[in-house]
Amino acid sequence: MAVYTDVAAEELASFLADYDVGELLAYKGIAEGVENSNYLVHSSRGYYFLTLYERRVAEPDLPFFLGLMEHLASRGINCPQPVKSKAGTTVGRLAGRPAAIVTFLDGMSIRRPNVAHCAALGVALARLHLAGADFPMRRDNALSVAGWRQLYEGCRKRIDEVQRDLGALVAAELETLERNWPRGLPQGVIHADLFPDNVFFLGDKLSGLIDFYFACIDTLGYDIAICLNAWCFEQDHSYNVTKGGALLANYAKTRPLSPLEWEKLPLLARGAALRFLLTRLVDWFDVPPGALVRPKDPLEYVRKLRFHQKVRSARDYGVIEP
Repeated sequence: MAVYTDVAAEELASFLADYDVGELLAYKGIAEGVENSNYLVHSSRGYYFLTLYERRVAEPDLPFFLGLMEHLASRGINCPQPVKSKAGTTVGRLAGRPAAIVTFLDGMSIRRPNVAHCAALGVALARLHLAGADFPMRRDNALSVAGWRQLYEGCRKRIDEVQRDLGALVAAELETLERNWPRGLPQGVIHADLFPDNVFFLGDKLSGLIDFYFACIDTLGYDIAICLNAWCFEQDHSYNVTKGGALLANYAKTRPLSPLEWEKLPLLARGAALRFLLTRLVDWFDVPPGALVRPKDPLEYVRKLRFHQKVRSARDYGVIEP
């Protein structure tokens, strides 16, 4: 469960008094996610999500995240909306942490996406990229290629505790990506963490996108690569070309990719796999004592990285005619 900071009912009721959301009836921690403390709040006015920002989320970045959600909603993207306090602010403080309340979305996340889910995700991701094109604020991606070496150095001494010779694999891949990382590809707003638990469905119909707290300005194709890693591998970590083809084809119908974007997709996918391998390694060694959180398995992304290292073109991802 992603709850690093426990919140007492009295504290939460006092916090909610600054908002026009009614009186607190009940609340509970939310299991998904590993970065922030999340609660589902039931008040006399309905349901809301409460987030206490921890770890990698810097308080000065919150206006970008919350402003982006408002912008995307104004462009037709169904995502949570920040609830403003009676004083007109979207960020408050609770239990010593920056905190915000956002509106509730109907739907549920899918633990095992099928081809239809991947197709819907492709369309939604492309629409998000188009909707963010005129967002005026900027936030660079601290977890792109320029930030990976610092993550590696932070866990380098213990990395082989997870798997023998893993340090050598990561070091070699990091050098390769730093040397060859694609430049000059289309950039814009990316979600950067659009895993299945951040996408809601009603049946096979996609009903909304949540958790924009890694959103930033970066290469659009990198966001696609993150989704390939997150959505198109099976439980045994084998790649499903049918799912991958559905995601990519439906994305490209909405926002066509350039020949260079197709060409660089395998390298972007390797980078996306390394990024999540590194952050999972950091989390594996750095769970705060008493935190109600389950660190995710870094070795899942070792297997995905090895797959991408063998890919020679976008056709290997299920694309018929890139």
